[in-house]
Amino acid sequence: QVQLVESGGGLVQTGASLTLSCAASGFTFDSYAMAWFRQAPGKEREFVGSITWSGGSTVYANSVKGRFTISRDNAKNTAYLRMNSLKSEDTAVYYCARGSSSWAQGPSASYPYWGQGTQVTVSS
Repeated sequence: QVQLVESGGGLVQTGASLTLSCAASGFTFDSYAMAWFRQAPGKEREFVGSITWSGGSTVYANSVKGRFTISRDNAKNTAYLRMNSLKSEDTAVYYCARGSSSWAQGPSASYPYWGQGTQVTVSS
């Protein structure tokens, strides 16, 4: 079955960097777009960014554009979210998600599979 396991979260200070990983199994990884979402306490889940099957195209939310970078290593069946210049408002549980096709991405695309999430806390 499809499994997505996030790791790399933790407690960091404002301005620090952190890289999250999403290890995928149970499907042909390089056949699907991948995405990252986050949910802060008391808020709705929001789109962070996404990447197509080859890594050739990415989309980011305005709130993280220029600070966060999504990448993937298809040989390792792993997607990454590199987060730089972290702010307190980046504090959230971060989830990776698998798309429904190789190219459809962005906040309006369909993501039928989700990981359990990893907590990122940014202290000021």
